Amino acid sequence: MAEADIALIGLAVMGQNIILNMNDHGFVVCAYNRTVAKVDSFLENEAKGTKVIGAHSLEEMVKKLKKPRRIVMLVKAGEAVDDFIQKLIPLLDKDDIIIDGGNSEYSDTTRRCKELKAKGLLFVGSGVSGGEDGARHGPSLMPGGHKEAWPHIKDVFQSIAAKVGSGEPCCDWVGDEGAGHFVKMVHNGIEYGDMQLICEAYHLMKDILHMDHDKMAKVFLEWNKTELDSFLIEITADILKFKDPSGKHLLPQIRDSAGQKGTGKWTAISALEFGMPVTLIGEAVFARCLSSLKDERVIASKQLCGPKGSKLSGSEKSFLENIRKALYASKIISYTQGFMLLRQAAKEFNWYLNYGGIALMWRGGCIIRSVFLGKIKEAFDANPDLQNLLLDGFFKKAIHDCQDSWRNVVSTGVKMGIPMPCFSTALSFYDGYRHGVLPANLIQAQRDYFGAHTYEMQSKPGTFVHTNWTGHGGNVASTAYNA
Repeated sequence: MAEADIALIGLAVMGQNIILNMNDHGFVVCAYNRTVAKVDSFLENEAKGTKVIGAHSLEEMVKKLKKPRRIVMLVKAGEAVDDFIQKLIPLLDKDDIIIDGGNSEYSDTTRRCKELKAKGLLFVGSGVSGGEDGARHGPSLMPGGHKEAWPHIKDVFQSIAAKVGSGEPCCDWVGDEGAGHFVKMVHNGIEYGDMQLICEAYHLMKDILHMDHDKMAKVFLEWNKTELDSFLIEITADILKFKDPSGKHLLPQIRDSAGQKGTGKWTAISALEFGMPVTLIGEAVFARCLSSLKDERVIASKQLCGPKGSKLSGSEKSFLENIRKALYASKIISYTQGFMLLRQAAKEFNWYLNYGGIALMWRGGCIIRSVFLGKIKEAFDANPDLQNLLLDGFFKKAIHDCQDSWRNVVSTGVKMGIPMPCFSTALSFYDGYRHGVLPANLIQAQRDYFGAHTYEMQSKPGTFVHTNWTGHGGNVASTAYNA
């Protein structure tokens, strides 16, 4: 007899927490895991006393579901997702819905949408953010794929999602094909950027201002009462003051070699594919790559010297405020670049993306949740065709107000030999974007000189010409292409 509203495959921590979250909101969930013993263990422990039911096979799980059947997968991205889909296809009926809530590559989601549509099934690829705590108490959810599935899953998704403001859920329909997973990928890329920016602020406090960990924790707590109010600033304060059982601060004992799971890298690759200057996320990924060369860096640190005798001018208090403003301005640039990438993807794939809605989905529940995202939503609500966040009145003024501090921090860090890949690339992007004229005319001349690639004249954009620069070159031009 069909008794479950929805099924969930994959009982790792995220899967278990989402099931319990759904149960809290009155949905009967059928739990399944490839290792069947895990189903029994979950029902006897974490799910004891709930309405959650289990299944020992996919066949049994499908039989227990009300129609149209709704099945969420929270399994490892890649092959495991395709394996489960292949096993489910013969068991399902027309218009049943398969939902992939893992960190899948958006192009895989687009492919699966096409394959399942041909079989009469509906497919949704949904970004899920918020870690285990978000999954349990309200994640940010970014569903995309077959729009016809949305009315059947909307109630479940919006019930379990985080709520902000006057109760708006951090979940709405994102768009067709892989749009949900693309938006989640950009979210994760921005998360890489936010984390690296905070690390650079910490590095400046530690090595230029020589602050101890408790004092730095206090600063981050204070910053969390300003425009920087966000989940990552809040947890940074907690991490800085945390002590091990012997009473020593834990942070300095952690090896400074960072890992990555790939979504930041995918964002940077997409930026290159679409020709969008998402420099800050790219630098954040490369900063992790550089950190992982720990043994080499230790050797280099004994042989390579930095600047001598540079001293901080001005007070600690004013430099701290400069760091705060530099962090805020750089964060604005990071989100600006992320939304540029979303806009370009929408053009490439003919997706209609609601940018204000995306900012709202990120306002709560997820790792990059912050007050700041409300301002992005307001910017796009005021002008849905906004070309670039920097052209919105609020953000334009914010950058202008922070600019002197930002330049002070970047120049001080450079003089004192502190690496700031994200602070400095953010400033370079801002300066590049606000220049009506850049030196790329010289690049075009060089390309035409060595490869007859042609160039456009200022007076006639769109008309490509070739010059015989040396007097002994030919007049035949190669076809225009971008390189």
